[in-house]
Amino acid sequence: MKPVHHPSADEITLPGLMAALSDPVRVQIVRSLATQGEASCGTFELGIAKATRSHHLRVLREAGLTSTRAEGTHRMVSLRREELDERFPGLLDAVLAAAERDAALPV
Repeated sequence: MKPVHHPSADEITLPGLMAALSDPVRVQIVRSLATQGEASCGTFELGIAKATRSHHLRVLREAGLTSTRAEGTHRMVSLRREELDERFPGLLDAVLAAAERDAALPV
């Protein structure tokens, strides 16, 4: 497996994070990682094509929201919670709380 690039904590920007979080599918992935912890890329039940899922995971990784590591033939994804909380205190909690409120609204 080809190694993937992860931005350093200093390279993570607020506009980059907000752009990555502008898509509801990516917010759903972040919510899942925040509640369930690290997961294999293929385990996200998003109702989208595999290539689309890969695109969303790449956007989150390149923005600095997630970290991806190889484990055998699987790629494991986790939220970079500690680094994000240190660089942007309260941001992730606010995004997750807003996403939770939105998820509770009737469709």
